[in-house]
This record gives sequence, C-alpha cells and structure tokens, in this order.
Amino acid sequence: MGEPLSAADARILALESDVVRGHALKLLVLDPGEALDLDAVRASVAARLPAFPRGRHVVVDEDGGPAWVDAGEVDLAHHVRRRPAADPAALRATVGQLMSEPLDRARPLWTIDLIGPLADGREALAIRLHHAVADGLTAVRFLESVVLEPHDAPAHEVGIRDPEARPSRWSEWERMPLTLARELGHPGSHSPFDRPITAHRALAFVDVPLAEARAVGAARPEHATVNDVLLAVIAGALRRRLLHHGHVPRLNAQVPVSLHERGEDAAASGNRDSFVDVGLHLHEGDDARRLDLISADTRARKHGHDARALDELFHALAAAGPVGAALRGLADDPREFALAVSNVPGPRVAVSVGGRRVAHVYTSSEPGPRHALRVAAISNDRWLGIGFCVDPEAVPDVELLADAAHDAWEALRA
Repeated sequence: MGEPLSAADARILALESDVVRGHALKLLVLDPGEALDLDAVRASVAARLPAFPRGRHVVVDEDGGPAWVDAGEVDLAHHVRRRPAADPAALRATVGQLMSEPLDRARPLWTIDLIGPLADGREALAIRLHHAVADGLTAVRFLESVVLEPHDAPAHEVGIRDPEARPSRWSEWERMPLTLARELGHPGSHSPFDRPITAHRALAFVDVPLAEARAVGAARPEHATVNDVLLAVIAGALRRRLLHHGHVPRLNAQVPVSLHERGEDAAASGNRDSFVDVGLHLHEGDDARRLDLISADTRARKHGHDARALDELFHALAAAGPVGAALRGLADDPREFALAVSNVPGPRVAVSVGGRRVAHVYTSSEPGPRHALRVAAISNDRWLGIGFCVDPEAVPDVELLADAAHDAWEALRA
C-alpha cells in the first residue's frame, strides 16, 4: 500500500488536463564559466536525492484514490538532461516549451534541464516540479537538498509559522463573516485575462534589487513589505499595459499564503498554503500611493488571519458536496481574482552549482483556465526575480509586460 495523497495534493493532481500541466519551474542562471558536466550533475543529484524522499516517488491509483509509492531506481538520464540555447531569447523559448510539456506520470514528477551554454558563457538550470509534489516553499527545499551545493546557512524562516501562535478554530469561525466580506465581497471588473487557454506557454522575466525593494517599503508612512512592493510593481505594469489598450478595469490578485509551521518536515509536507485576494488599485495613477493602498489591504488580511480562516472553511466545505464545490467555484471566478501573484523566499546567501555562482533565480507557475496570466517571484541574496507566464495565444507580447514591470519599479524607486 502506498501513502495516500493529501486532499490538497490530490485536488492539484486532478486539475491536470490537455491545457493544464500542473507543474512549476525554477530557473537558475549561472555566472559565465566552464560548461557544467552533465554526468557530474547527474551523479550529484543521484547522491543527494534521498534527502528529498518525494523525489523518488510516483503516483499510482489505488482503491482509496491516488497514492505515493517508491519508484525504485530513478532513471537520471531521463530526469537530468541538456538542451542547447545560444542567447536569452532561445533560453526563454526553451523554458516556455518545458512549461508546455507534461511530466511523465510513470516517473517521479520532476526534471532538471541544463540549458546553454549561452554565447556570453552563462548557463541555466530549469527545474520542473509538479505542484502535487511541492508548493513554493517545499520546491525551495528541493533546490537546497538536491540541486544547489551544500552550505551552512539555515533555511529561510519567511513563510514558516509558529504553531503556538495559531489562533483557535473558534476565533477563526467567529471572524469568518468579516473574512468572507474582505476576500469574496469585492469582485472586480471583467478580467482581460478571462480567456480560453491552450497548452502553449511563453515566459518573460524581470529583476528587482532586493535591498532596494526593502528600502522602498521601509520608506513608506506605513511600513510596506517586499511582497507589497512586488504587488505594486505588478499593478503598475498592468496599469501601464491596460492604459495602452485603452481600458483600466478593477482587478484583484490572488496571493498564496504559506501555512507551513516550524518543526515540520518541509520536504515531505507537500502543499500547505491558502490565499488572500488583494485589490490592485489600478485606478490610482501614482505608483507610490498605489503601494500604500495595497499595503493597507494586505495588513488588514494579516491581522484578520484571513488565509488560515479560508483554509479552515474550504477544508470544512470539502465534505459538503455540491454546496462546497459551488463556493469553491465562486472563489476561483475570474472576477474574484484576475491573476495569481506568488512570492517565495529562495536562497538567502550566495549559492552555487558545479562550482559556479547562481547569479539569478526565477520561478514560473502556469496559468489556468480563465486566468491566462500567472506571475511568480522568488528571491536570492541579491535579487527578487519575477516571472511572467502566459498562454501567448490569449496574452501576446509577454515581454512588454515584463518591460512595464521594470518601468513600474523604476517609478517606485524614484
């Protein structure tokens, strides 16, 4: 008998379709240097994979539903491969192709592709992990355990919660009316990203200096977090692009919130997150004022413990049949949130692969039906790397959206 998937992991697995692949991608861009040795990378991954047990498991169907079982010998020639790319455009095209290809359900649900070397000597590693295997924080544990060279820095505590500080279940239910009013009581306009999607993917990336993002947040009258700054950058980018098309709607962003707790085995805990919905205030023309409005919204949701309350609610509704499904459908409606914007803390110190420093880290999660744009961010010791992923048939010119994010950041920085 295998280990049954958690309800959250099983739900994510069931979302797979001809147009939804179910995986996320982490992209590590290395400083210029001698090309990585593919066999050496495979040997390193093989030696370290036992530290992340889920990386050796496959999903099988059992009488009680999907379950994890040990895969036996893992074929590293399949899971760790090389793909050529000569320039940044070819690199983006390759990762777009990887995001469009399903992972093989008969094997452990991850791959590592060495891409390049580029003409300037840089090289990249594209790591795909199925979302049923790992949420954002758990995926970083995979990087630390299996891919990056070992280091002594402790794991990042951002997103890890103290179990002793958890509010009582009764207090969560007592606050539920206010939580629902904040989270589901302010639907946006018709979303410009509410479009059918295909399996095709296009990606673009932009960097924000992490220390400067912290400084921008600290300089506001009410302290704004790095995540608030990220949301303001995305909102500024959307306003610029939508103004170009002549219409600025009222849009909400769904922001995943980690529910991982200190002391748990993050490498084996799968998906432990909830969400809040935050208005992006696209009507506000001043970038700094928009940041203040977004920051006020996120503070209210933190103080109300909205993410945990919603997690409790949807767990309770999971057994409620059609009623629960209907409310979940309401929460997933494009007017409730036009796009998801996630942010996870990556390596907090300088890290390397094969003796070469990781200069930049990006992440990408795929869009979903009626949500044709997805934004994901990850930090390293120097940068906040932001990845835009779209179906190019529904949202063309994703590079222009990344350019607009750069302009929005420069406006905040000024």
